[in-house]
Amino acid sequence: MILIVDDTPENLISLKKVLERHNFEVDTASSGEEALKKVLKNAYVLIILDVQMPGMDGFEVAEAISGYSKAKETAIIFLSAANTGLNFITKGYSSGGLDYITKPVDMNILLLKVKTFYRIYEQSRKLIEIQSALLEEIEFRKKAERKKDEFISIASHELKTPLTSVKGYVQLLERSVEKGDIPTVKRHLQKAQQQLDKLNELIADLLDISKIESGKLKFNKKNFDLNILLDSIIEIIHQSNPEFRITKTGTVPQEVFADEMRIEQVIVNFLTNAIKYAPGTTEVHIHVAVDGDRVIVSVKDFGIGIQPDQQKNVFDKFYRVEETAIHFQGLGIGLYISAEIIRRHGGTVGVNSIFGEGSEFYFNIPLISMTESD
Repeated sequence: MILIVDDTPENLISLKKVLERHNFEVDTASSGEEALKKVLKNAYVLIILDVQMPGMDGFEVAEAISGYSKAKETAIIFLSAANTGLNFITKGYSSGGLDYITKPVDMNILLLKVKTFYRIYEQSRKLIEIQSALLEEIEFRKKAERKKDEFISIASHELKTPLTSVKGYVQLLERSVEKGDIPTVKRHLQKAQQQLDKLNELIADLLDISKIESGKLKFNKKNFDLNILLDSIIEIIHQSNPEFRITKTGTVPQEVFADEMRIEQVIVNFLTNAIKYAPGTTEVHIHVAVDGDRVIVSVKDFGIGIQPDQQKNVFDKFYRVEETAIHFQGLGIGLYISAEIIRRHGGTVGVNSIFGEGSEFYFNIPLISMTESD
């Protein structure tokens, strides 16, 4: 938009009409004071400013405008009938003007200058947009590189921990075998097996990440009873966490068409997280329900919870909640893999959480899903 500032009404009207005939949006002000008020409220590409005005003259207005951060980049063209000397023109440029036109105004020249300034404005705006996009891309790539480095560090530590434990148990086994202490041998074998199972889970997660990234995560969909699957999962989780009481409510009155193994993977992830991030508690709730043509499964714990500003990121790849990263182990990819599995079933995942009181992770999928049917 263009602002014309002139204390002579005839000049305002004639300039406004000419510019509007050439499809420019035009605003007017009849004094310097009025112009400053409008500059504070509106954004202008160009200001055509008369020099000789009562009160504030054009130079004073230009100097004031240059002090506004919002308008300091606005182009100013001075108009003057009396002061056409070099010293006045120089003053115009030093006041913040980019051009100086003498009266009577040659409309063809004025239009040429206005079009030129508009073209410069559009080019500058595009350059700013490109610069902003490039900066965002750079920030994203730096951020991505930092996340990758953090993940490599975490993964190295997480993989090394069970390997070190297994090595220790093997050494203990050698001593126990030599002594013929069979009960101790069995106990060390069981603990070594637990560490190997953990290592296998970590490797499986890493392989799933690779498959997701390459688009090779496959699904074997079939009809199955989700109620039976949930009961089986609860029994298995309870055996390894006997101190936790896992209660299930709700039921699914018909079979679900999905990849049973992958849905089990998601529910197990939700349950193990619920137990992991709820130290000092002994209760987890699972609820299942049907809403229209979709089935909803939720897992609620009463643990540490998640800050509101962090909840939107928990399903991102490699994301680990800052308050918990030091206290709890993990690669930060379980929820990301779960979200991808559900998404490729045509479903959605989410979380409701109150910091310090607990979290409820949930997902929904169609009862009959034809998405990603391999």
